[in-house]
Amino acid sequence: MNIKDRIRGYLPVVVDIETAGFDESNDAMLEICAIAIGIDVDGNYYHKEPQHFHIEPFEGSNIDPSAIKFNGIDIENPFRLAVTEKKALKEIFSNIRLELKKEECTRAILVGHNAFFDLGFLSAATIRSKLKSPFHQFSTIDTVSLSALCFGETVLAKAINKAGISWDDASAHSALYDAEKTSELFCQIFNSHKYI
Repeated sequence: MNIKDRIRGYLPVVVDIETAGFDESNDAMLEICAIAIGIDVDGNYYHKEPQHFHIEPFEGSNIDPSAIKFNGIDIENPFRLAVTEKKALKEIFSNIRLELKKEECTRAILVGHNAFFDLGFLSAATIRSKLKSPFHQFSTIDTVSLSALCFGETVLAKAINKAGISWDDASAHSALYDAEKTSELFCQIFNSHKYI
């Protein structure tokens, strides 16, 4: 089976975004990671190479101190090598379009843990950057719902634990780490429920 035949021609792409608050219109995006999902010759899902960027807060954006305390991001750290939202999204979208063409999919569908949150911030940043997104505008695949169904858990760390996947609390709340773990969770769930 090809990935285009599994979800209405959509290409699943796991996205995790770390932010400076909960308001996608005013609060800064600080970090983003996107990971395309593939299917191997045996029909098993796997995650491809991540695209990960630290993001410069957009001009005039709000930085909520409680959000920074939660995710531990030091915005002033020069070693973050942060880029603009537009640069990050252009590279991510370009790679996704290559994957769409390669896999003969019509559109990307965002996979996330509380996916509406990531889609909201992604959409707002896309508008600010004046870019066209390859993602479906409102449909998502939420691993919260999948985890509730399969493991009786909605918290990512607890669902990961129930799934038997390794988890490190000290690494959590990094877009790269959370996206990689969400990818593992998504693939395990889909591999356990083969579509016929």
